[in-house]
Amino acid sequence: MSIALLAAIGGLTAVGVYLITARSLSRIILGFSLLGHATVLALLTAGGPAGDAPIADRTTAADASNPVPQALALTAIVISFGLTLFLLALARRQQDHTGDDLVEDDLEDRRVAQDIDEPVMESP
Repeated sequence: MSIALLAAIGGLTAVGVYLITARSLSRIILGFSLLGHATVLALLTAGGPAGDAPIADRTTAADASNPVPQALALTAIVISFGLTLFLLALARRQQDHTGDDLVEDDLEDRRVAQDIDEPVMESP
């Protein structure tokens, strides 16, 4: 495993998490995209060194590459693409609704949280 590949995975993950914590939906979308790329790189790195194609009766098990991380990487790509499209639709709706892409505090959530903190008195 290459140190440069590990540094790339760590860097993509760190920048992705940093961008997700922003209040702008455009930065959140970029953060999730970077996390998706970091996941694919991590899965392909976990697959180990390249080997022969895993075709039955063509190679031995020791010489074949592991197909599971490749299948998981394809699944991660599809999930990342779907999440990106959902977030883009959410950002578009936010842009049409409020005129900007900032995520604001939800006043109703704050009210519910305050109601939960107050003890409820039951009548006898």
